[in-house]
Amino acid sequence: MRYVLQKLGFYVAALWAALTLNFLIPRWMPGDPVDIMISKLATRGPVTPSTRHAIELLLGTDSQQPLWQQYIAYLGQIFSGNLGTSVVYFPTPVAKVISQTLPWTIGLIGIATIISFLVGIGLGTLAGWKRGSWLDNVIPVTTMLQSVPYFWLALILLFAFGSVWQVFPLNGGYDVYTTSIGLSWPFISSVLYYGALPALTIVISSIGGWMLGMRNMMVSTLSEDYILTAEAKGLKPGRIMRTYAARNAVLPSIAGFAISLGFVVAGSIVTEAVFSYPGIGSALLQAVNSNDYALMQGIFLVITLSVLGANLLVDLLYTIIDPRTRARA
Repeated sequence: MRYVLQKLGFYVAALWAALTLNFLIPRWMPGDPVDIMISKLATRGPVTPSTRHAIELLLGTDSQQPLWQQYIAYLGQIFSGNLGTSVVYFPTPVAKVISQTLPWTIGLIGIATIISFLVGIGLGTLAGWKRGSWLDNVIPVTTMLQSVPYFWLALILLFAFGSVWQVFPLNGGYDVYTTSIGLSWPFISSVLYYGALPALTIVISSIGGWMLGMRNMMVSTLSEDYILTAEAKGLKPGRIMRTYAARNAVLPSIAGFAISLGFVVAGSIVTEAVFSYPGIGSALLQAVNSNDYALMQGIFLVITLSVLGANLLVDLLYTIIDPRTRARA
């Protein structure tokens, strides 16, 4: 309990610091979302000062209030669930924009990250157990693919499988002409078909790191005394590999996996930009281009909560997986 309370205290402080930066950074950026909204309204007629003040209140950037009062109002809106109104998708609330785009990102990036982790850990375990095998010799090739810039690899696969061979579509999240959003097989199959190439790109670019890390930890773990003791007791090789070697070797990879899951939302920007995928990364890109304070703050808040939540979950999970953590606490 003491260990858990220490961790919770640390993450509460980290959350407060992240919320403060989330409030300040958009306001330090050049440009003003109110001016963008005024320019849109000016095409339909003159805009009065009272109209400008009303827009400032709507967007949470009231110039008549000092910064600290805006900060207090911002915290109050955050904890009440009111994230403001988006400029890009005006007059749609930010919470609705996030709720519509976030499932696309979690479905694509999250599932692809889990697949690459499981496959990489499994292959890395076998490569470390059977050092010098053909699987062990494949690891340098996978790590080379990981060193390739992600957007370049995505463009190559998009050109090869989307343009030359036309196996997968070039952009989008589903076929908007023949299917409608809903829990139906035509829509689900269309989503899987359109998301296959972006997911394949993520798996190819990240599987090498998981394999290499797990392989090296397996090699290090196999030299421990308890592995020699298990072999001397006559245990089956499969049990030694899974229960004694892999269970201890996977601990550093679990921490890295938590960070990867936390950055699922943040890491979707390049993916969705290349494949024109309708996720939260595309919404964040439009928000930055339009200085949409409210939408940027809402998406940054989701990123912050996902990263902190994933790391907190792994810290608590470590107390179950590694008894030494409980002893230190």
